[in-house]
Amino acid sequence: MKERTLALAGVMQATELVRQAAWHGTWSGFAATASLNSLFRLEAESVDFVYGGKKNLRLGLETLIAALQGESRYTEVLRYAIGLFQIERRFVRSDRLQETIGKRLEQIAGTGADLEEHERQDHQAEEIAALYAETISQLSPRIVVNGKPQFLKVERTVNWVRTLLLAGLRSAVLWDQLGGGRLELMFGRKKILEEATALLLGDLPRHDQA
Repeated sequence: MKERTLALAGVMQATELVRQAAWHGTWSGFAATASLNSLFRLEAESVDFVYGGKKNLRLGLETLIAALQGESRYTEVLRYAIGLFQIERRFVRSDRLQETIGKRLEQIAGTGADLEEHERQDHQAEEIAALYAETISQLSPRIVVNGKPQFLKVERTVNWVRTLLLAGLRSAVLWDQLGGGRLELMFGRKKILEEATALLLGDLPRHDQA
């Protein structure tokens, strides 16, 4: 249950970052780094390793708890998450698509090694965004991101939005691999909320948020 809750927090962290980017033109760099890096840990031995530890999922846990408690601010975030779970069902049926994305992410993980961290991440986000457009964007339902046009016209923001959506999909796949399902999302919310709260009440450091 703990691992499934962390995977679900990974979905919510990615979709909340998408909301931040689309409406504010900025986002939590700390949380976005964890989401980005999760894409390069496809063969991880543990859920903790996928995200670099629970501390990197504070934003996701906070968002998950607030959404489960019905806070209206997170309606959009939930819509993105639902869309990702719908896409995940189609994604896991395509071995070809999984192989294509997996191989390409392995290549992208090694790019920009000579750059500063933020430049390397922006470069990787640019390549991941192109990969997302070529693959996941072709699946239905397509996720339509709402936000302010002045931000959604910025190439860097668009690159990160697509990267974060792919990271959210990666977490949705992880949720499925750990035995999570639609029935648990529908009827197991109380247990998820309790587990997320317990994880959040642990010794997790705070980080910047947009």
